[in-house]
Amino acid sequence: MAPRITIGEVLRRFALMVVLPGIVLLGSTLVVHEIYKAERPETMGYPIPGVQEESEGTAAAAEQPIAHYLQSADATRGAAVFRKCQACHNADNGGANGLGPNLWGTAGNRVAHRADYSYSEPLRGHGGTWDWDTLSAWLHSPRTFAPGTKMTFAGLSDPQERADVLLFLNQHGGTLTIPPPPAEAAPPAGGNAAEANEAAPAANTAAPAANAAAPAGH
Repeated sequence: MAPRITIGEVLRRFALMVVLPGIVLLGSTLVVHEIYKAERPETMGYPIPGVQEESEGTAAAAEQPIAHYLQSADATRGAAVFRKCQACHNADNGGANGLGPNLWGTAGNRVAHRADYSYSEPLRGHGGTWDWDTLSAWLHSPRTFAPGTKMTFAGLSDPQERADVLLFLNQHGGTLTIPPPPAEAAPPAGGNAAEANEAAPAANTAAPAANAAAPAGH
């Protein structure tokens, strides 16, 4: 006859098998937590020598009008950037259309001006001319400029690269002239008026130099 097991014995065995291991596990967790406890540092991340960290209250400099970047644009640099476009376009006088239209004579011309190329409907219906600002907006983001365009190029986010390419295109049958540099923003109230007056002659002398750099008509 099997020995009888009392309720007390059942409870004792339950405690040994379930409760006691649970207590040991909990205690171990608390010990490990205390050993490896780490507090949030006051400054997150790790400093990198030679890299200046932007302060929280400092935003990235706002992009200037494209006329600002055209003052220092370089068509040779633009030709190098244009290589990204050559899978679909060429800018040769009399060149054939590819996946995209030939771009000779585009700068200063009407949007979607080539009769021998089938433009997408958003571009055909856009209207206007390819002036500096329009070309810059197109190259910045074709899909934003003409939603639904079949051009898949993501765009050029660097405004100086855009200015370089625009100068390159303007030298390939374009009719645009380099605009004068944009006027400086007015100094804040209470600012140093003398500094603003000193800056004015420099801005005035920059305009003739920029116009002198404009490419001759092609």
